[in-house]
Amino acid sequence: MKLKRVLLKLSGESLGGGSGNGINAEKFASYATQIAKAASTGVQIGIVIGGGNIFRGLSGVGKGVDRVKGDQMGMLATVINSVGLCAALETVGCRSRVLTSINMAPVGEIYSKAKALECFERGEVVIIAGGTGNPFFTTDTASALRGVEIEADLLLKGTRVDGIYTADPEKDPTATKFSTISFSEVIEKRLKVMDLTAFTMCMENNLPIMVFDMDTVGNLERVLNGEPIGTIVNS
Repeated sequence: MKLKRVLLKLSGESLGGGSGNGINAEKFASYATQIAKAASTGVQIGIVIGGGNIFRGLSGVGKGVDRVKGDQMGMLATVINSVGLCAALETVGCRSRVLTSINMAPVGEIYSKAKALECFERGEVVIIAGGTGNPFFTTDTASALRGVEIEADLLLKGTRVDGIYTADPEKDPTATKFSTISFSEVIEKRLKVMDLTAFTMCMENNLPIMVFDMDTVGNLERVLNGEPIGTIVNS
């Protein structure tokens, strides 16, 4: 299938490098180089990034921060990551734009589907920051929501694992990888792909999910070229 537009979900922890915390300049540069090369092929790329390398909303619960304020802090963390990636993309000559789900001018323009599509048509990579703009929703859910809204052909979940396994491959050496799996099978087998809200949104709107290892340089381009790496979830 020739892909016109994709939504790439990146974890905040991956941007923290080996420690999973803070800003790792080398990781930002590596991701930016891969994304720029993929965008140069003409595929329109939207991106949603987590903020776990800076602050995770749930981590504040029980430490004097209520869930709503904790999630708001997490939203701001995603904005920091998004601006950082935008800067890294511009460094390698890739035009990009940060759109935010909450009003944060001049950091980024407020997100709308129409604005995102305008940016795509201008050849820009669109980074959508701030989660859904609401507490109690993860950036997984934000990626599903934005993927559906921008009519993406595929949701790419870039992780440090190269697909979906029968068990956690980091804990169980006998775990085997699925090349393809249906939405219903994931639910039946209780496999962890995304949080349930995000996963259900993709399933109900027939948005396929590709889980792949983003940390291996070149994998993003391979996925977009249709190479059989990672695991695809579809109907």
